[in-house]
Amino acid sequence: MGMMIGKDRVMGPCRAVGHSASSSSSLARRSFSLGSRRSVSAVSATLESRDTDAASSGLDRLVITAPDDWHLHVRDGDVLADVVPHTASEYSRAIIMPNLTPPVTTTRLAEEYKERIRRQVPQGSVFEPLMTLYLTDNMPVDEVYKAKESGILAFKLYPAGATTNSDSGVTDVRNCFEVFKAMEETGVILLVHGEVVDPKIDIFDREKVFIESTLQVILDKFPRLKVVLEHITTKHAVEFLETAPDNVGATVTPQHMLLNRNSLLVGGIKPHFYCLPILKREEHRRAIVDAVTTGAPHFFLGTDSAPHPDRNKLSACGCAGIYSAPMALPIYAQIFEEAGALGNFEKFASINGPAFYDVPRNQHKLELVRETWEVPKSYKFGKDVVVPLGAGTKLNWRVAC
Repeated sequence: MGMMIGKDRVMGPCRAVGHSASSSSSLARRSFSLGSRRSVSAVSATLESRDTDAASSGLDRLVITAPDDWHLHVRDGDVLADVVPHTASEYSRAIIMPNLTPPVTTTRLAEEYKERIRRQVPQGSVFEPLMTLYLTDNMPVDEVYKAKESGILAFKLYPAGATTNSDSGVTDVRNCFEVFKAMEETGVILLVHGEVVDPKIDIFDREKVFIESTLQVILDKFPRLKVVLEHITTKHAVEFLETAPDNVGATVTPQHMLLNRNSLLVGGIKPHFYCLPILKREEHRRAIVDAVTTGAPHFFLGTDSAPHPDRNKLSACGCAGIYSAPMALPIYAQIFEEAGALGNFEKFASINGPAFYDVPRNQHKLELVRETWEVPKSYKFGKDVVVPLGAGTKLNWRVAC
């Protein structure tokens, strides 16, 4: 079966049950004719090869506590107007990544960035951006206390060179031990891009090696530090999380539950499936799906939606990142349904994240309905377009508008 959401209304502003949203948003909601046919056929093949009937749950309507996105990129500048409304129409909160150029390394910069994001939230939306700081080797300890006082929830650890705009990241975690101590004391959370950058380590092994060589060192030294291992991709991460203490959690993306490395490489390279951490073997994808769909509390929704202009994806040295904000919820819902675990979807999308971050659950609701829709081939992104996850394919669920 194909995945689905909602015909021509796919790009219209959606609202949470009990809250209104402006129907006159100026969001550019056209679909463009660009996009990779190979990418479309690869996603379609992935979705249509599933054994489970998409209607097997017997449900046509799903009402959940309004969800949050605990890992999101919205970029900066003019493109904020194109991407922020996609998230604001479906999520109540989102953890905003700080890897801008230059990076968001101070509380002042985070507050300024937050205001720029807020200006692009559609009228009537309850969306709240949750800000983070970009951790560096020379981060002053005082910045932890400033951040805590201002309401910043987390610092992001990028190993230098691990992903987009990470060149200013951490070269050795020991340089950050004093900052980690202050974070442990104040309850500020450490978000981790969990890959080593040693060129001698195979790219498909970098998450496993990071967990063994770096993450475990941090947790041994700072056992009360709250840590999120972001966008997990391997069975090794799943096994680690299943035995980790309660102060360790993980976000999971739609692409790492949906696709494997064959999706990226077989039948021609699909640049719109290239992300970091890179897609892994089917056994890893399966392990993640099996673990996450149990509703276990240490796994929660984090799309890692990361838009890039299409010209930068279709390149001899293309950018890593998949744009999933407009369709991630329906994709997650279908994966849970196909696993026979739709009853656990709300835990993953709406309950586990707030519990880990120690913030209140959202009080309003969001509704998904069973209705076929086709993911647009692209969305406006500044002067270019961005090709989303599943471009041109059909989904089984959509967020009610």
